[in-house]
Amino acid sequence: MPQEIEIEFKNLLTEAEFNKLYEVFNMKNVPEIQQVNHYFETKDFQLKQHGAALRIREKNGKYQSTLKQPQGEGLLETHDFLTEQEANSWLQGYITLGPEISKQLQELGISTAELIYGGSLETVRREQSYNDTIIVLDRSKYSDVTDYELELEAQSYAHGEHVFNTILTENGIAKRKTPNKIQRFYDSL
Repeated sequence: MPQEIEIEFKNLLTEAEFNKLYEVFNMKNVPEIQQVNHYFETKDFQLKQHGAALRIREKNGKYQSTLKQPQGEGLLETHDFLTEQEANSWLQGYITLGPEISKQLQELGISTAELIYGGSLETVRREQSYNDTIIVLDRSKYSDVTDYELELEAQSYAHGEHVFNTILTENGIAKRKTPNKIQRFYDSL
């Protein structure tokens, strides 16, 4: 089954903090990854009520739908690949879920017919390995907002938390409550 548990730590940054980390981690030599997240929800936010989120990520000409659900200390991500035509159909309101996500939504009691397209968020991302983790710097644009974010992906919660907190402390960055991108997107509407 195309599922994985993702353990990640996030912190919103000011533009100055973003630029500082960009220099500290020498990101100028790291290729940019351009991606667009297209978000889906029900009119009454049933996914949000379950702590879940549904998106299509468009990256390098490929499309992948992902359902994120809380699981332990991380997120259970369920993926289905889409063709460009299928992704465009979703954006036009003709949503045909792949088998894996369809099964997960059925377990949540959410009907495909209730899903609607909410909009998109564009991100320029740079990522690299760092101390047995992956450090990610994102600049995202949505609505009239540009935000900056540090993400850290880890194999274990304890190690990831230690590395993440060390980065923040060593760079004088305050720890901030950081909603995920889909929540920031919907909050901006």
